[in-house]
Amino acid sequence: MTRTLIFDCDGVLADTERDGHLAAFNQMWREQGVDWQWSLAQYAEKVKIGGGKERMASLGRDDDFRAVYAVPDAEDEWWNVVAGWHKRKSEIYKELIAGGALPGRSGVKRLAEEAYAAGWQLAVCSTSSLSSVQAVLDHVMGAETAARFAGVFAGDMAKAKKPDPAIYLLAIDKLHLDPAECVVVEDSRNGLLAATAAGLACIVTVNDLTRDEAFDEAALVVTGLGDPDGEPIRVLADRAGVAPRGFITVPDLEAVLAAKD
Repeated sequence: MTRTLIFDCDGVLADTERDGHLAAFNQMWREQGVDWQWSLAQYAEKVKIGGGKERMASLGRDDDFRAVYAVPDAEDEWWNVVAGWHKRKSEIYKELIAGGALPGRSGVKRLAEEAYAAGWQLAVCSTSSLSSVQAVLDHVMGAETAARFAGVFAGDMAKAKKPDPAIYLLAIDKLHLDPAECVVVEDSRNGLLAATAAGLACIVTVNDLTRDEAFDEAALVVTGLGDPDGEPIRVLADRAGVAPRGFITVPDLEAVLAAKD
């Protein structure tokens, strides 16, 4: 079976949660005339809910939000409102990407290209909408590298969002993967739980919104994937005994798999 490197999107390919999704949600509400803005601290809690529509839908139970917006009593009516908001939010988000507001995180393109050159298959598994994920992938990887990805699995393609493993099980099924030959790169506890529940080894690259979460199940927890000419990464936990030297390499991925056996 071909070894496969699977990336989450938001927070892994780029710092999209803080600089992209949060900014897009807040701009959308301003455009809609809704007197509501998420602070970074509030959004750090909301990202624990998989899916942008689901995050907004949870506001229907928030007394502070209900004080500024008349949430419909009927669940289907509320979901229609949320879906409309999410459509515009996604448009704003893609405009931010196209404008260069979301540079890729260090090491992601390099590691993808090195893994592909070494015979690994590449994929993405995310809870964001497919169009948003594809836009980030194209922007961060460039057209040539993005075209090498065997599969992009996102949003409503799976029956449940992370921490449910559904999106990873879908990728395993569609790409005919052997879980023992896969390494996932995630940034959150929800993503880690989804990957490990699917039987996949997981490296966590923390960011400002997730660095305080628990990652006990991760093979390796680092501050990023890093680049040879960039700032060395910091290793926060190394349960697999990988001992990376400044940046993550293909041999490090192989060490993660070896530790899983």
